[in-house]
Amino acid sequence: MYGAIRIPPEKGEEIREKAIAGRFLDTKRKIRKTVTEEGTFLEIPVTEAAGEKVGDFPVIEQKDPEFLEVPMSLKEYLKGSLSETELSHVPSGWQVLGDIIIVSIPDTLESKKIRIAEALLSMCPKCRIVVRDFGIEGQFRQPKRDLLLGSGTETIHKEHGCFFKQDVTKVMYSKGNLEERKRMSRLGKGEIVVDMFAGIGYFSIPMAVHARPEKIISIEINPESFAYLKENTRLNHVEDIITPVMGDCSQVAPEGEADRVIMGYVGTTHHYLEPAIKALKKSGGILHYHETVPENRARTRPEERIKKAAETLGKKVEVLETRRIKKYSPGVLHVVVDARIFE
Repeated sequence: MYGAIRIPPEKGEEIREKAIAGRFLDTKRKIRKTVTEEGTFLEIPVTEAAGEKVGDFPVIEQKDPEFLEVPMSLKEYLKGSLSETELSHVPSGWQVLGDIIIVSIPDTLESKKIRIAEALLSMCPKCRIVVRDFGIEGQFRQPKRDLLLGSGTETIHKEHGCFFKQDVTKVMYSKGNLEERKRMSRLGKGEIVVDMFAGIGYFSIPMAVHARPEKIISIEINPESFAYLKENTRLNHVEDIITPVMGDCSQVAPEGEADRVIMGYVGTTHHYLEPAIKALKKSGGILHYHETVPENRARTRPEERIKKAAETLGKKVEVLETRRIKKYSPGVLHVVVDARIFE
């Protein structure tokens, strides 16, 4: 039996995420729309691990299931075009933002970079541009990228019901932070929030769209990112919630106003802990502090830094949770600490 749950379309994202978290989504079959006498529904394919019911929805037998095609790997696609030695250096993964493919190609394949780009566009027909990635540089963590195929490097990326307009050669967008962006989208309802390193709206936009805080003060120092922050605020129709502020957050962050402060930057984030704590209301609030830290110190150094800054300001700290976001580099983790600051 091929099981599925039939649900109203508006419940689709919620139940799909529940199925992924519960590890009972059948990824070999398509999620499809079906029309019955009762109306229009989504059928989400599930494995036997779902049991007989998911929430209020019974597991039914799916008739004529549609299976997803197993995608060909880039290496397989390029067989015949590259030598065996060259094929061993072909990248195994890439990032898709909107209709742009971003890929790292080693120097050993310099002469084959256009052939690789052509193959990627053939494999991803919804995309129109391929950009080569060389990493990030500078205080603003700007990407170093070259256009390989197509024209223009601006796109609109859709994620979790939000739209992010960006130029992929000018601003970063990390796929590794997806779950944290989703988590932020569930927090802050009715609150005043300060997003100290807002970028193009990575955390501000999902929070504004889904949680609907009273106000989000979104601070960004990079002029290019700030321009996209303002545009994305309009694009997602959250001008009534987000107030974009350009400048150094240590100078322009408000004092004594926020219920919650987001510090979604890594590198020198700890230098901004005191302004972040000062931004919280006198009665206290929640801090979301991001840091890159050696793996063996991930549970200690970020918490110690928060406590030291709080102590300097005569405040106390309750660490609520320390979460691993991703591996940042060999032996280094990107973590976020949720801490309650109070008197």
